[in-house]
Amino acid sequence: MVEKMRAEYDFTDSRSNPYSKSLKRQITIRIEESAIDYFKQLADTTGIPYQTLINLYLTDCATNKKKPSLTWE
Repeated sequence: MVEKMRAEYDFTDSRSNPYSKSLKRQITIRIEESAIDYFKQLADTTGIPYQTLINLYLTDCATNKKKPSLTWE
């Protein structure tokens, strides 16, 4: 038996998504080929997808407030 969709739903007793703070957002970013190749090679040896590895590394940098060391020639 197929139920029809209601005109309105009551969400007063609902709770918020407990995982909403850990949701990911898709973005477009330009990354050098050599960096992508590095993470793809690492993915081959670890079995973790390279995009996940990039995300883990960036999350670690943000958590530990790492700053890049830049040198200009």
